[in-house]
Amino acid sequence: MDETIQEPGGEENLQPIVDLGSSLIRTDRGTIYVLTIVGQIEGHQLLPQSSKSTKYEHVLPLLASVEGSDQIDGLLILLNNGGGDVEAGLAISELIASMSKPTVSLVLGGSHSIGVPLAVSAKVSFIAPSAAMTIHPVRLNGLVIGVPQTFYYFERIQERILQFVTANSHVKREDFTRLMLQTGELAADVGSVIYGEEAVELGLIDRIGGLSDALEELHNMIREKKQG
Repeated sequence: MDETIQEPGGEENLQPIVDLGSSLIRTDRGTIYVLTIVGQIEGHQLLPQSSKSTKYEHVLPLLASVEGSDQIDGLLILLNNGGGDVEAGLAISELIASMSKPTVSLVLGGSHSIGVPLAVSAKVSFIAPSAAMTIHPVRLNGLVIGVPQTFYYFERIQERILQFVTANSHVKREDFTRLMLQTGELAADVGSVIYGEEAVELGLIDRIGGLSDALEELHNMIREKKQG
């Protein structure tokens, strides 16, 4: 696998990670790093080879390199994911939210479950009209120890997600909680599925748009940062 952006310097250090589907857009208006987050967010447990996944141990150092590089002016995150490891997804989300460089996210297809914090982690978020977002409580597959401490742990994880989403978007806490705990919409689960315009109306996502809208906004943010 090719490494990415090791030290600020020549263009040879800006080799994108091919496995992540990342790329660089270089124009007179600035250099944008494009990162795709697709499939399941893979955490401490390996997913089957047949599963499309984004590995957090690849994304975290990549984001740190983008933040520290003098050659990159902004970050565009393209999202089409189905959730995954909660702590890994939160780790990526927290890192994006803490970046000083202009960041824009674009939800295409869907950004479900832990993909919701990922979508709102950028400074400005877009969603395609047909894209979907599934909001539901924290779940755990496999063996669960049936003691009060386990359920308390679930509550704390869920509260972390709730606090992050409401802090990084304009959605009201009570609206997000209602969507998370709604019954009767998902066939075998508790929660909700919302689409593009509804996500914007709720304040979860900033704007409806596509690739050209996201790039234009990012270039405007880069220009304002350079002027400031």
